[in-house]
Amino acid sequence: MGKIVKIILDTAEFHPLHNAWKKLAEKLSQELGVPLEVKKEDYMYAIEHGQTDDLGMAALPQLFAELENGEVKLILGTYPFDPATTKPDEEMAYNEAKKKIEEILKDP
Repeated sequence: MGKIVKIILDTAEFHPLHNAWKKLAEKLSQELGVPLEVKKEDYMYAIEHGQTDDLGMAALPQLFAELENGEVKLILGTYPFDPATTKPDEEMAYNEAKKKIEEILKDP
């Protein structure tokens, strides 16, 4: 598949979990040693590369990886909530994102 060259966060600052998404994106960017690009409310980008609903509309924030060949892959489209507490879970978000990154890097 290729090497990840950039982490991209397409976010909306008004979103209640904006800071959690940003923290996750910064952590992944640092771990991978790649730059982080933060897009603000770029719905067209999210529709083109991300998770959409039945009508083709995208919700923000969403997290992406750009590969060396220019391809963009979705890392995380929704922030996970712990079913036991019904609260956003940083550790679950990190683990899901890392798992998806591993899949992206393995895919031939």
